[in-house]
This record gives sequence, C-alpha cells and structure tokens, in this order.
Amino acid sequence: MPRIGLILISALLWSAAFARDRFDTWIAATELTLLIAETGTEVRDRNDHLLRAYTVADGRWRLAVAGDAVDPLFLDMLVAYEDKRFFRHNGVDFHAVARAASQALWHRRVVSGGSTLTMQVARLLEDGSTGRWAGKLRQVRLALALERRLSKAEILMLYLHRAPYGGNLEGVRAASLAWFGKEPTRLTPAQAALLVALPQSPERRRPDVNHTTAQVARDRVLVRMATSKVIDRSTAQAALREPIPIRRRPFPALAPHAADRVVAGDPGRGLHHLTLDARLQDRLEQLASNAVMRAGRSLSVALVVADHRSGEILASVGSAGFLDDGRQGFVDMSRALRSPGSTLKPLVYGLAFDAGIAHPDTLIDDRPTAFGTYAPQNFDGAFRGTVKVRDALKLSLNLPVVSLTEALGPANLIAGLKRAGVAAEVPGGRAGLAVALGGLGVSLEDMVGLYAGLANGGIEVQLRLKSETILAPSHRIISAEAAWHLGDILSELTPPGGGAPGRVAWKTGTSYGHRDAWALGWDGAHVVGVWIGRPDGTPVPGAFGAELAAPLLFDAFARIDPMRTPLSPPPPATLITSTAKLPAPLRRFQRKGSRTGETDAPLVAFPPTGAQLRTNSGLITLKVRDGRPPFLWLANGAMLASRVQDREVELRLSEPGFYTLTVIDSAGRSGRTEFRLD
Repeated sequence: MPRIGLILISALLWSAAFARDRFDTWIAATELTLLIAETGTEVRDRNDHLLRAYTVADGRWRLAVAGDAVDPLFLDMLVAYEDKRFFRHNGVDFHAVARAASQALWHRRVVSGGSTLTMQVARLLEDGSTGRWAGKLRQVRLALALERRLSKAEILMLYLHRAPYGGNLEGVRAASLAWFGKEPTRLTPAQAALLVALPQSPERRRPDVNHTTAQVARDRVLVRMATSKVIDRSTAQAALREPIPIRRRPFPALAPHAADRVVAGDPGRGLHHLTLDARLQDRLEQLASNAVMRAGRSLSVALVVADHRSGEILASVGSAGFLDDGRQGFVDMSRALRSPGSTLKPLVYGLAFDAGIAHPDTLIDDRPTAFGTYAPQNFDGAFRGTVKVRDALKLSLNLPVVSLTEALGPANLIAGLKRAGVAAEVPGGRAGLAVALGGLGVSLEDMVGLYAGLANGGIEVQLRLKSETILAPSHRIISAEAAWHLGDILSELTPPGGGAPGRVAWKTGTSYGHRDAWALGWDGAHVVGVWIGRPDGTPVPGAFGAELAAPLLFDAFARIDPMRTPLSPPPPATLITSTAKLPAPLRRFQRKGSRTGETDAPLVAFPPTGAQLRTNSGLITLKVRDGRPPFLWLANGAMLASRVQDREVELRLSEPGFYTLTVIDSAGRSGRTEFRLD
C-alpha cells in the first residue's frame, strides 16, 4: 500500500473516534458478502478417514474444517505472527496502524503493515487488493462490521477456510493434505510455520515452485515464534532443520467408483460416510493394480469384500486403475452385468438339498446327456461316470448340475437368486437350463451378496455401502443345513499354491468364451468376490477362474485377516451320513420319474404352496395324496420323519419362518410345497 494511503487511513480512523455516532451508523450499514464458505464434498470411511474429496465449483480445493481439528500450535503461531492483539481489538488494531503510519513517515516507505486477521478475512471475502488505499478502506469498514456480527472464533474459521496456499489450494485443511499428506490435527512446528507463512505470498512462496523462498519464509516465522516464546529455542532449532516439501501430494482418491456412486445418488450432501475401511481399500486397490501389471493392457479386475454378519461392504474395487483409460478404468466392473460361469452351481445344489432330491453323498451320473436340444459338456470334455454330489460340486461338473436344475425347474433357480437379492438379467426374459452354467447376467457385487447369504446360514444378506442405509426384512434363500453342507464341501478344495484347506469355502467360474474369470469365497466373518476380464466383453484367451481369479481371492483374504475366522459348525438338524445310510430315495439321483411323467407321484395336499400358517405349539398337520407309502418327510432339507405309513401325519417344526416341505415315497418319487409358518 502506498505510504500516503496508510497515513490517510490512520488519520481517518483517529478522526472517527471523535465522530462515533456517524461512524457507528456507517459501519452498521455495511453490506456483507456471503459468509459461508463453499467446501468440497467429502467421502469418508467407517473410521472417519478421508476416502475421496472433490473440488468446489470453480475447481479450487477448499475443504470443511472444524476448529478442534486444527493443531493448537498452528493457531497460536498464526495469531502471534499475524495479529497478536487479535482477541483484543475490534477488527482494526489502532496501535498497529499508528505504528505503521509513524514508521512510514520516518522511513519515507512502508516498513510494517497494520492489517489484522479480520481485515485479511475481509479482503478474502471480497477477493480485494491490499495495494490501493480505497480497497484498504473498504477492508477496514468490512472488518469492523464483521467484528460486530461474528465472534472471534467465527472470524478465525473464515480465515481457516479461505486463506490461499498456492495454486488452487484454499484453507488450512486443503493445504495440509496437499503439502504434508495429512490432516492438520497434528502438525510439527516446521509444518505449522510453513502454513503460517504461505498465505502472505502464496504464489511466490509455493514450495513446489520456489523452494528456497518458502524455506526462508518458514524460517522467519520459526525465529519470531522462538523470540515470542510461542515455542522454545531448542524446538525452533530442530524445526529449522526439517526439510520443506518439494511437491504437492495428490488428495485422497480411494474407492473412486463407490464414492462417485454415493455422491451422484445424493448430490446435495456435503459429507458421506461409507462402510468401507480405508486401509483395506488401499491394500486391495494396490493388489488389483499389481494383479494386472503383467497382463494385457486391456485387462481389468474388480474386488468386493463384505462382512457377511452385518452386510457392510469393507472394500470395493471397481477396476485396476480409475484413471487407466487403456483398461477402461472408469467402468465400475463390480456392478457390471457379466456371465458368472460356474459360480451359481452352489445355489443349485443348495436348492436341491432343500427340495429333498439330493444330499452331498447322493450318487449322481456325469454322463453324456441331452436335455431336449441342449447337450452341455464338461469344461474339460471328459465324463466321470457316477460320482457323489459333493464331488460333482468340487469338480464343478456340468452334467450333474444341469440334471438337478431340470428337476428343480430353472424358474426356482431364478426365484432363489431373487430371494438372495440378485438382480439377474436373463436373455430373452425366460430362464432355461443354461442358467445353471452362467447363462445370464449378474454383477460381482450381487454375487458377493449371494455368497454372503450362503455364509450367513442361508439367510439373505443385504450388502450396504452407506453407514445409514435402512435395510428391509431379509429372506431365507436356502436352509441353514443346506448352507452348511455347501460350506463344508467347498472348504475341502485345496487353495491355490497348495495351502491347507478347511478355512475358506470357495468356488471359481469361467464364462463361455473365456470372457470372465471369477472366484468367490467366505470364511466365518468375511466374503470376498473377484472378477477378471475385459470391460468391453471380448474374450481373454486362456483365462480360467481357478488360475487367474483364485490366487487373487486368497491374496485378498490374507490382507483382511491372515488368521481368518473359522467356518461355522453344522446346525443340529444336519444330516451327516454315508451314501449307504441315506434314506433309499436319496442314495441315488434319478433324472426321470421322480418329479415328472408319473400320474401317481406323491403330491402334498396340505399345506398348499404359498400358504401362511399360524401355530402356537409348532405342530403342523401334513397331508399327502398319491404316491406309495412309506413316506419320508423333509423340511428345508432336514429329515422330519421316515417310514411314515399314514397319508396324514402331525409333525413339529422348530421355529417360525419360510419352509420348503418335501415328501418322498417308497419309489423315490417326490412332491414339494413352500409355505410360511408364523
């Protein structure tokens, strides 16, 4: 500011003291600009750590900050260096103005300024100049008006949000993250001093542009703080040796796909809290990036981790690199519809267990079979003959699972997916037998939800990404006994690299034409899903779920919990026995005759399908028509009674809920009904 301007303002202020009434009226009439600083939207994790931040509308980094989230040392330094009488003056420090004016007269140049923090806030609010005396006068008026309408703490908060720190950085929080990669809650004395020095000349003192100038300015603050006893001399000496940052750090940008999704869903909210864990998210994003490092430029990967006990998504990686255009990294492959390959097979077997048409130790044929015009083959082109159901699932054989799907009806498989919360897209809108082998579109996130339900004792788990999500009542997908059988079978698979089986139940899948490689699994606490492929859907020659996705699945588990929570024990009603000791109709699966083509197959006469029954005692009357006694009754795959000669029997069901009731006659034919017990 020119010397004459400083002298004129000083004279004006002293004159105002003798015309107080008019001066007060003048100040009261001051029009204030908008005092609320626009801040960028933030997305934070379950522990309140910043996942991703967004700039404000004009492209500036300005982030919300609370007073208790700033290191007190920085605040002490700021006031001591910029305006030591901040808490005592009314917006203008008359002592400082008088001193500056007298020094200007004596030295015939401006030696020191008289600007207060409040006046600096006034300048920042109006983006005004400090050089012209008319602009300075406006700042004086605005500063006095601010002091009358705001508290000191509120004025200080305006400074903490609006102070410039070089480039498009505004506010102490954006500056601390950009220059130090940390929140301003705890700063070293050297860091605090740099943040005090930068706003005085933000472009000239930018550490990444003028490193030496920035260090000189910082050191000047440290020396004065030691002289003013804000810090002791030994602390100042140590701080002087601390290096200055040489480049800006990028702002946190974890979980970009998930963050963009929640922000787009509620654009008016400035702060979003997610269930994600920032540390786990960071580890898995690095894992995903490394996994495709040696692969082709167009290959991508997606990972989803959830706690199947709560439904909370702990990590969601939508691609191998959000900014990697060569891999179409902007596409969120955790939510894209893709063919799941063999990863739907566990659900088919679970439904078959509940329907009473199979047990893990039931024998089933793996032979060349035509289902009308549909003649599926196994992945390797070979056939194993007669195998146990558990081995058919572990070997991921195609013929047995298609036979079971035919017996169940494809519509029942689609209904099971709906109960699990899976939004499946069926080509042509009508499900055929090919759905059992992945002939439909599902997302990785939905598949993780399905496997979470299997891990949760067969009860639907509604995955959630936002902390405040309100969940609807869950559905039962399959029985607890069927779900345990699936976990028991899939945990017998040897992990990639020859690790010990038993801790993780897992399944891989490869879609037709090698377009998608999948691996999903669960332990006693977490469920993990992996997808690898090309976002544009083109084939990846040689891509197999077991070779590509499975190692990544276990790498992800290792980053969650190296010890891993053990799988649950079997429910009390679980039928665990050998093939020879199974009820006769369950010893061997018969494709024909047990469910179709026979007029005298047993039919459950009561309760009818869709019934809703109430009972206080738990006793239910069951009736069967047709078929040949004795009868075997199953509820959700667990045996209720065997060798029942009568067509009407009263049996007890353990608890309220949804039931699939199956009756099997002496010829191995079966009938089924589904109802709800309240």
